[in-house]
Amino acid sequence: MFSDSEESLSKSQLKRDARELFDLGRQLVAMSPNQLEQIPLPESVLDAVVEAQRIKSHVAHKRQLQFLAKQLRAIDPQPIIDAAAKLHGQGVEDTLKQHRLEAWREALLNDGHQRLNELIAQRPDLDRQLIRSLIRKAQRELAEMKPPAAARKLFRSLRELDDQSPLEPPRS
Repeated sequence: MFSDSEESLSKSQLKRDARELFDLGRQLVAMSPNQLEQIPLPESVLDAVVEAQRIKSHVAHKRQLQFLAKQLRAIDPQPIIDAAAKLHGQGVEDTLKQHRLEAWREALLNDGHQRLNELIAQRPDLDRQLIRSLIRKAQRELAEMKPPAAARKLFRSLRELDDQSPLEPPRS
């Protein structure tokens, strides 16, 4: 992405590189403090990010983003880019896991015994009695239009199973 010999780069390439750093700055400003802690940022860059997060005026915010991009040009941005990509990838993995577990919960609530047998085939070590009880309670809560407390417990149980070793998605 960035070359040591900037003299050999075209003006267009320099503009693309500058735009990428500006976009990286935007990504950093959009992150939460917990996410920023996981990224190796020099103090000057971190200060610029925090300042940009604080600014509400559109014009001033854009000017601060430009300053942040200038700060990023002064350092090697690759470790920051790699850490941000890793954080983004981790978010995607968490979302996929969440969807997979929700699919299992819905399958268990809709198809009961058939899906439970499929789950038992994958994980013979699971607590069958607990899962069956949670399925029945969740179905009853759904029928009686009550809050889904048992469905939440079922989801937590599935998440604990998945944390031990990932579950395959339920068959359609």
